[in-house]
Amino acid sequence: MNAASLFSCSMHMGVTNPKIDSKTSAFCLLNRPRIHLKSFSPFEVLEKSKLSSKGSEILCRAGALQVESAPLFSVGQKFQFDDVIEAQQFDRETLSAIFEVARSMENIRNNSSGSQMLKGYLMATLFYEPSTRTRLSFESAMKRLGGDVLTTENAREFSSVAKGETLEDTIRTVEGYSDVIVMRHFESGAAKKAAATATIPVINAGDGPGQHPTQALLDVYTIEREIGKLDGIKVGLVGDLANGRTVRSLAYLLAKYRDVKLYFVSPNVVKMKDDIKEYLTSKGVEWEESSDLMEVASKCDVVYQTRIQKERFEGKLNLYEEARGKYIVNQDVLKVMQNHAVVMHPLPRLDEIEVDVDSDPRAAYFRQAKNGLYIRMALLKVLLLGW
Repeated sequence: MNAASLFSCSMHMGVTNPKIDSKTSAFCLLNRPRIHLKSFSPFEVLEKSKLSSKGSEILCRAGALQVESAPLFSVGQKFQFDDVIEAQQFDRETLSAIFEVARSMENIRNNSSGSQMLKGYLMATLFYEPSTRTRLSFESAMKRLGGDVLTTENAREFSSVAKGETLEDTIRTVEGYSDVIVMRHFESGAAKKAAATATIPVINAGDGPGQHPTQALLDVYTIEREIGKLDGIKVGLVGDLANGRTVRSLAYLLAKYRDVKLYFVSPNVVKMKDDIKEYLTSKGVEWEESSDLMEVASKCDVVYQTRIQKERFEGKLNLYEEARGKYIVNQDVLKVMQNHAVVMHPLPRLDEIEVDVDSDPRAAYFRQAKNGLYIRMALLKVLLLGW
């Protein structure tokens, strides 16, 4: 087996998503980074080239070359995931693997010719709640990789849900038109229900006050790029910590790293819920509640601000007004922050970060939003084509 015949191989290396039919071109082996070839016996070829596809083994018997890959992660069952539903499903090694793929996606984004690796694939976006960055970045990610998009905006009103259709029936219908579903829903746990129903990958783009795992992935990716490390950092989570799915997912991911300390700064009516505190304690992560934003900002590598979510107060506007405007990142906060520290925000913002903060190089929230494109490109690539 020579290099030319290796190029023609159309099977995936490692484990493919069992929800995905291997109907289109797979990731060619010689396109993988840092691949080394060396001789070995035909018996070794047989043993090392068992590939999984829809639960059956395919044996590649052809060769006299060993494919030896040396990325930051190993390929195999450990990194298989069918859906992206919650932050807890990822371990450190998988996060590093995803971030490595995301960095390669930056190169594709910067290449004017783009990529056609997902040509022939269709992504359906089902958004039952408003979205700008998440929906558009997923759609941009799919198109930049050569795929196409089926989209419904405000599915709560402008889909058959308005007629009483169940989520399960919607998912069973939409999966017949697409290869992956990206869903935002108003109910916590809806993404898990959709994934249990679907036979294609489901990506949770936010489920009510539950979780927003792809936001957490891009947040951790941004922190690593901005601060240069993830171990030993201090992060202040500020604002609506009770209803903010982004801070919940971020707390779960940061618990994967060593010597991390989290500060919770919020009005009393929207404090971080006990389930997150208990999870962090069980993982040995130090956390502290504080009412002093200035003190926390002076200690932290990251000040992660969030808006008070009016839509979660369900008519209790007096409590919303009590919470809104209590903690604002302004020039005074910037003055006490360390030079290397950054301000992050999942956006949209209202008045919780003053506009004149934008010009400070430590304001990372628009760079953070841009990183969402690379993370979502990486997830689509991994879910549909494998590692």
